[in-house]
Amino acid sequence: MRIAVGGIHIECSTYNPVLNEEKDFRVLRGAELTTSPYFAFLKDYDGEFLPTIHARAIAGGPVARHTYEAFKAEFLEGLKALLPLDGLYLAMHGAMYVEGMEDAEGDWISAARAVVGEDCTVSASYDLHGNVTQRIIDALDMYSTYRTAPHIDVEETMRRAVKMLTESLKTGVKPILLWAPIPVVLPGERTSTVDEPAKSLYDMLPGIDALDGVWDASLMVGYVWADEPRATAAAIMTGTDRAVLEREAKRLAQAYWDVRKDFVFGSETGSLEECVAKAIASTTAPVVLAESGDNPTGGGVGDRADVLAELIAKGAQGVIFAGIADKAAMEACYAASLGATIDLSVGASLDTKGSKPVKGNFTVKYLLDTTEASDRQAVVSIGGIDLVLSAKRRPYHNIADFTRLGLDPLKAKIIVVKSGYLSPELAPIANPNLMALSPGVVDQFVERLPRLRKTKPTYPFDKDFDFTPETAISARAIGR
Repeated sequence: MRIAVGGIHIECSTYNPVLNEEKDFRVLRGAELTTSPYFAFLKDYDGEFLPTIHARAIAGGPVARHTYEAFKAEFLEGLKALLPLDGLYLAMHGAMYVEGMEDAEGDWISAARAVVGEDCTVSASYDLHGNVTQRIIDALDMYSTYRTAPHIDVEETMRRAVKMLTESLKTGVKPILLWAPIPVVLPGERTSTVDEPAKSLYDMLPGIDALDGVWDASLMVGYVWADEPRATAAAIMTGTDRAVLEREAKRLAQAYWDVRKDFVFGSETGSLEECVAKAIASTTAPVVLAESGDNPTGGGVGDRADVLAELIAKGAQGVIFAGIADKAAMEACYAASLGATIDLSVGASLDTKGSKPVKGNFTVKYLLDTTEASDRQAVVSIGGIDLVLSAKRRPYHNIADFTRLGLDPLKAKIIVVKSGYLSPELAPIANPNLMALSPGVVDQFVERLPRLRKTKPTYPFDKDFDFTPETAISARAIGR
């Protein structure tokens, strides 16, 4: 079995003005794709897995059109060189937005289908925060998505997609793919699968998988910070019994709709001013304060200094702030020396209209010894705050992200991260966890962001409308 592997994986906020270009992606080509840890699991499945290109970036703004077109052209040329193919596995995210393009994944997947032909079986894996369209469904044979947020089942999901593909090719059984859109789109921080009601909804999926005629049950939360018509939740089913698939898709969609008003934040929330005040007053530590409106893994710019300004103004002590993306400020630290005190303007370096910088005297405390310019990071101190400055937008989700910079998060009174819900490594040490509903391009108050391209009523932007689940089958499955 000759199976091509490739894809493009990014989440794009249409409210973020900073374009993603090729330099912002980690690109795997040829043998480095199939030998990478990300795709190492492929060796466990029968088949000759043939690499094309896989481009992956952290969430951010739209993808520059020229960057997307270059990746797509390379991917399609790779597919053409591998023909004929029995199968194609696409490792996607599902929330990509490209300049001037509607439904970017639909463009990518339908273009791939045109190259590989109608006889090739195509399987895709998605992030549950992706958005789906009929065009996407029509080009696929099978589909699987993450079932956890925070995401701890990435490989498990990819395995499901590949297992369905290889089993279909071995047996010759072609599945049915169908979906039921749900007119609800909420922030991931209100739909974490560790909290109710999402936990119970996702707990339904293994039971659906176990039904005769079902191969995979998927539930999409969708991506709310994309102002585009396709943004929606959805129930998606792969299997062989159309009646069962339709019944379960409708049942799952109805269950999601019925609890739409019950989704709440899993942590204590407040304005950035309220959260800073609570963090300073806390008698327990470390307080982990998540600055949700500028979360780079949700599509935020990652350069806002609002929380930093408030911490300084309130005289906060024992703070580790990781971090603010500001290449110029970071480079100024490297140009100085350890222990030097320098004047810096920090923040608002990427989105110059979205926020204001903080200016002050900072002492250079640590410079990461790295040969990669994009990995350069500096720790500077001002008052009782140790602040990380990075060369590029990036998250600080793992303990190692701190310790490699000489910082011990367990000894801090307050840890500030640009995040929404906390990562699996930070959540256990939070004592307590506070989430600031701060301004930014991934504002948790989604209703206060402009929604100009919505074509039908969608909760929570619209409240008073009725919904009855309906399913739509893939064009490839009609007649099966």
